[in-house]
Amino acid sequence: MLILKLQAFFCFFPARSLDKLYNFADCSGLHLIFALNALRRNPNNSWNSSSALSLLKYSASKKYNISWELGNEPNNYRTMHGRAVNGSQLGKDYIQLKSLLQPIRIYSRASLYGPNIGRPRKNVIALLDGFMKVAGSTVDAVTWQHCYIDGRVVKVMDFLKTRLLDTLSDQIRKIQKVVNTYTPGKKIWLEGVVTTSAGGTNNLSDSYAAGFLWLNTLGMLANQGIDVVIRHSFFDHGYNHLVDQNFNPLPDYWLSLLYKRLIGPKVLAVHVAGLQRKPRPGRVIRDKLRIYAHCTNHHNHNYVRGSITLFIINLHRSRKKIKLAGTLRDKLVHQYLLQPYGQEGLKSKSVQLNGQPLVMVDDGTLPELKPRPLRAGRTLVIPPVTMGFYVVKNVNALACRYR
Repeated sequence: MLILKLQAFFCFFPARSLDKLYNFADCSGLHLIFALNALRRNPNNSWNSSSALSLLKYSASKKYNISWELGNEPNNYRTMHGRAVNGSQLGKDYIQLKSLLQPIRIYSRASLYGPNIGRPRKNVIALLDGFMKVAGSTVDAVTWQHCYIDGRVVKVMDFLKTRLLDTLSDQIRKIQKVVNTYTPGKKIWLEGVVTTSAGGTNNLSDSYAAGFLWLNTLGMLANQGIDVVIRHSFFDHGYNHLVDQNFNPLPDYWLSLLYKRLIGPKVLAVHVAGLQRKPRPGRVIRDKLRIYAHCTNHHNHNYVRGSITLFIINLHRSRKKIKLAGTLRDKLVHQYLLQPYGQEGLKSKSVQLNGQPLVMVDDGTLPELKPRPLRAGRTLVIPPVTMGFYVVKNVNALACRYR
């Protein structure tokens, strides 16, 4: 499912704007999640839902298929708006929203997501704990946001730091611990991920270098059972874009497109001889060569069921060689190697696929994403500071033959 999320920070959202937004989402094959304004408060600090109810009734009259959320980063309300809301009160607000949705026929079973907290520091975890205790069963998925870097102080080499890439894994564990305490097995979504805060950093957040964080995020989330991630943002706001102001695709767009076309939802375990070192006391192993494996997307008719796709990130300043073993040893491989294009290097906003620049054919036509066939048994050579996808064809992997 492709998702478009809108956050409403104003008291009144014009019906005409909602019509345009919904029509855009509908024509694009997107599902709309509307985040209602949680900052309208009654004197007792409970949520004032009067304007939200008007919007719900209007969208129901138009039969708009929408999912709902309430607020955005509630942990920052005091700093940004001078009024704090604790976890238990936020939980009560969500229960109130659920009670508004249930009498409306079209929304009686509409999905509800939240609380969309920020980075899970101690105070944020306390907020999430209070929310889950009161309203954990009310939401269909628990949501939070992750930001990798302080956007005010960032250099291109920051995007290559393994310590930075690994911060996400620790945050996932913190969220999962709280959620599983109250609602074991509840879905968790990363509903906002940005490389840098404050809207990103010009000429960096939309460059090739930022793709290392993005691709590693996708692999790490899948490995830990999180199957939905929402990106900030598609265009216009800040610099964490997928397309530029002229709607030309930026590096993370091409990366996302290849991921969607080649990667299936089923995650496979990876063992790399010589890479999995035993940690020493007091030392954390942070690998600069990261390999993830999935069943190939069964919707991709270029590959039969049972094929496997690897995606590899090489943060080393030297090329790395990978020899496939076992049932993968003698199989034909299709390489999709993404490298920066142009003199800007890692700061480039253009990419090349297997040596060919990726550009739109025209305003509405994507180029053909041609793989480079590698002969069976050939060693995979990963150039320094690059990333790519490798489809191992016709493996007939049992885990990948069925949905």
